[in-house]
Amino acid sequence: MSRRKVEFTNRAGHTLAGALELPESGAPKAFALFAHCFTCGKDVIAATRIARSLADQGIAVLRFDFTGLGGSDGDFANTTFTSNVSDLESAAEFLAREHQAPKLLIGHSLGGAAALVAAKHIDSVEALVTIAAPATPQHVEHLFADQACDIRRDGQAEVNIGGRPFELGADLLEDLKLWPVEKTVGDLRKPILIFHSPADQTVNVSEAAKIYQAAKHPKSFVSLDDADHLLSRREDAEYVALTLTAWASRYLKLNAPKAESQDRPSVERGEVLITEKDTRFLRGLYTADHQWQADEPTDKGGTDLGPTPYDLLLMSLGACTSMTLRLYANHKKLALEDIQVHLKHRRIHAEDCADCESKEGMIEEIERRIHLEGDLTSEQRQRLLEIADRCPVHKTLAHPIGIRTCLTESE
Repeated sequence: MSRRKVEFTNRAGHTLAGALELPESGAPKAFALFAHCFTCGKDVIAATRIARSLADQGIAVLRFDFTGLGGSDGDFANTTFTSNVSDLESAAEFLAREHQAPKLLIGHSLGGAAALVAAKHIDSVEALVTIAAPATPQHVEHLFADQACDIRRDGQAEVNIGGRPFELGADLLEDLKLWPVEKTVGDLRKPILIFHSPADQTVNVSEAAKIYQAAKHPKSFVSLDDADHLLSRREDAEYVALTLTAWASRYLKLNAPKAESQDRPSVERGEVLITEKDTRFLRGLYTADHQWQADEPTDKGGTDLGPTPYDLLLMSLGACTSMTLRLYANHKKLALEDIQVHLKHRRIHAEDCADCESKEGMIEEIERRIHLEGDLTSEQRQRLLEIADRCPVHKTLAHPIGIRTCLTESE
């Protein structure tokens, strides 16, 4: 699993900060959008753990700070439930534009209520999940009931929620009344999974019952037993993620063969094939038996769904180095327990290169750092360092190589 910071603009012109959790390797099976709880941020522990667990299962997850929270622009005092729904729709548009439209929508607490509303307007969403969500956004008023009169009288007031101060505006109180979420759920007609704990002290489990009764089939309810509202225990968040993935696989067809797999190009053994997956930088990489992909980071115009060509080059050298060292250590019966190879590529001034004949202009340099674990003598370590330079890929890169390029006939 890998995390990437992202930013996108909402419909009000504010820049919203997000985090995109991606599978460690390979293309995501699907993209999901996560809406966090009221006054929480994208890095709240439940959202973080669930998103990372889903990424480990192959589902990419975007979580973000709503307007005025965390790293996002805007004034939280001017936000409403309507603006939260709009932010969710903007996030879905960002995913569709930069990656892939979200098929799964997940909402925690008030984020769950927002997800129930937004799902109707995000056509790509094929399944919906709520976690500890209220059946109506008005439920959140109990968190600041004592200050409601002050908010209406003064236009806004400071309230304490979860031990932190927040400015809330009168528009929020009026807006909360406008959303009959239970009716929205009844009209949704998308598969829905409802998680809730009977021990939840913030949103009573009876709210989950209202959502379940309003929803049309297919619908499912999973009790979280003694979990707290924020799923602060790791095992509760991971249970939600694993159960969610198993449930979603039925409706998102996550385990079904992809069209690309069915139409996998034929490649001769000993040859590799590179194909285009989009009109920017995403490329399919194929051998006779394996497939992967390459890309460029977003700041270079790519979608960051795979390693760059230079990353692949370093990986090739590093893998060959590690294999060569292991082969030698096994043959010599050395007590080598583990090998780590770190590599960097850079361009440096020739005059800074101690081993280079030319001292003018710029040259390419690969830095390779090898970490060896095991009960090895200094002589054995030095010998392994020498063996590293004998790796076949190292020899190929270090010696002149001819590259012959030609065009093939169009079919």
